[in-house]
Amino acid sequence: MKDSQKIKPLPVQVYFLTVFTLTLCGIIISSYLTFSHHRVFTDIEYKSFCAISKTINCDTVSQSSYAFFIGVPTAVWGIFGYMLMLVLLCFSIDTKKKKMRLLATCFMVSFLFSIISLFLGIISSVLIHAYCIMCIASWIVNFSLLFMFWLIRRRYETNNFFQSFKNDILVFKQNRVNTIFIVVLYTIVGACLVGFYPDYWNYSLQSNKKNLPTGVTEQGHPWIGSKTPELTIVEFSDYRCFQCKKMHFFLRSLISKHPDKIRLVHRHFPMDRKFNPGVKDSFHDGAGILALVAISAKETDNFWEANDYLFNYDFSEGAIYLMRIAKALNMDINILKNNVYKQSTKDFLTQDIIFGIKHEFTGTPAFVINDQVYIGQIPSKIIQPFLK
Repeated sequence: MKDSQKIKPLPVQVYFLTVFTLTLCGIIISSYLTFSHHRVFTDIEYKSFCAISKTINCDTVSQSSYAFFIGVPTAVWGIFGYMLMLVLLCFSIDTKKKKMRLLATCFMVSFLFSIISLFLGIISSVLIHAYCIMCIASWIVNFSLLFMFWLIRRRYETNNFFQSFKNDILVFKQNRVNTIFIVVLYTIVGACLVGFYPDYWNYSLQSNKKNLPTGVTEQGHPWIGSKTPELTIVEFSDYRCFQCKKMHFFLRSLISKHPDKIRLVHRHFPMDRKFNPGVKDSFHDGAGILALVAISAKETDNFWEANDYLFNYDFSEGAIYLMRIAKALNMDINILKNNVYKQSTKDFLTQDIIFGIKHEFTGTPAFVINDQVYIGQIPSKIIQPFLK
């Protein structure tokens, strides 16, 4: 402590501008992440600049269930937190005495930010198995803020931490009206976020499939949409693939708006190593069973309800429960089990997988339009002419 006291502090403005700039960087990063999160779920052609590989992929992180906290994107809470830090900084500068106050409070807030960053880093590593470059940038900002407030306390304060915190409370009491206003305002904003933030990530269909023509192709593949289509889209999907889910609900919505022009044919390409010989590592385990369930539902004329349900199947428990699926789809559990485990059902799925391997599908979703294969998404120039 004696050595540190010998070090002459820089002007208080330097420290203040440093933490102020770091906080602004945090707001900018969180704002971009909020924007990117929205685009990932709502724009079929969007791909963030840091979706570089399977491991370095912001989109993968955005798609995970850990990108939300009590129904609000984590990035939005980031903006919320950094704005709080800005408010504290406005209170902290003491121009008359040329020093910063509320350092214990700012240190505690930045410490909380750092703990959250560490927690999210562990989740990315252990559970998501992917990292977001912009998230890492926000973690760096948080740890930098923690270090800076530690450094400023070393330069300007001689009291222990608890005494400094008591002094901070006195500052808040002296500014009681402003403090109460800010607490009430933040409470209201937080409650509004939880209660009213739009859940654009929950895909649902506005129209009932019974209003649309359905059928099966000559090869037995289910279709929905136009009886005499101008455009036929064949989708190969994996029920555990987020992009498949996103594209499927986009196409279903599109067909609802243009039922006389577009037809969607559904086929399967589960990235499940137990079913797909092209998949060597554990990736979308369980997707093969879900595909068998969908094929089984076709036998009872329940395919499209099952299809929509399976894209939203909850894997949080890490298992597939046929009883739960049968109950949700109002199907006889014995009929469902019998259809799922029939050899003809497995053979039907195998045909789709062989087709995908022969056509060199590198992932899902895959689309076949006029014998041309498109992986991941459909170029807008193909769809646009049929939307007039």
